[in-house]
Amino acid sequence: QVRKLLEIIPRKRQNLLFSATMMPKVLRLSEEFLEFPTTVEIEPQSTPAETVSQSVYYLPNLRTKISFVEKLLFDEETFNKVIVFCKTRETATNVGKYLQRKYLDQVRIIHANKDQNTRLKAFSDFKTGDIRILVATDVTARGIDVSLVSHVINFDVPLIYEDYVHRIGRTGRAKQSGIAITFCTESERYHLAKIEKMIRMEIPLSSLPSDLEIYETPFEEQQEMAMEIDRQKRREDPSFKGAFHEKKNKPKTPDKKSKKFVKNKKK
Repeated sequence: QVRKLLEIIPRKRQNLLFSATMMPKVLRLSEEFLEFPTTVEIEPQSTPAETVSQSVYYLPNLRTKISFVEKLLFDEETFNKVIVFCKTRETATNVGKYLQRKYLDQVRIIHANKDQNTRLKAFSDFKTGDIRILVATDVTARGIDVSLVSHVINFDVPLIYEDYVHRIGRTGRAKQSGIAITFCTESERYHLAKIEKMIRMEIPLSSLPSDLEIYETPFEEQQEMAMEIDRQKRREDPSFKGAFHEKKNKPKTPDKKSKKFVKNKKK
């Protein structure tokens, strides 16, 4: 759209580019139509607001995440205005519908598949306090400007690491304090470490409540997480063959109970 506009407007002009972040894609675009630009930053990139208190919880699986978010939101006085961020529309829909069954009219879901009127109505209800829980994807993270958001809950660790800063920036606005909580499974720790490197700080690890029910991880989810961990290791080390390959090539130890095990005869 920007390129199409630049083709038809007069060549003699001044170009100014405003962006919440200067990601590689934005930089490439800027190089096409800006000549020797001067960069003006409001604050250093990828720097979380100092007014936001951050914490992370290690959780084993999806079901335990859902159980924990339900437990947190049960405290309506503390969690009085909350945004729950999910990395996919499917997860946002599933989590949102589950919370709607528990908290009835206190929850709205917004993502790219929702029409504009639905999203605007959800924003309006959230701003006025008619609802207290907004379940959203990253596509809406940068556009939400609501004051007095008490908590941001990262149900998933974002895969675009800059989105972490945008997510938690929805709370702690206008010099108000805010709290950002991140749920992290074993397969998401790789991405969490990348985020910590980007923001140049270690996110404090919190202990799970003793009364939180920890569910067993289903076999399919275990497989998905194991495959994701393999992909992460291969990304860091292209020669890595994968956990399955290592298991397959592990030397076997003789089994004394096996009939195939034969001792050397004495001469």
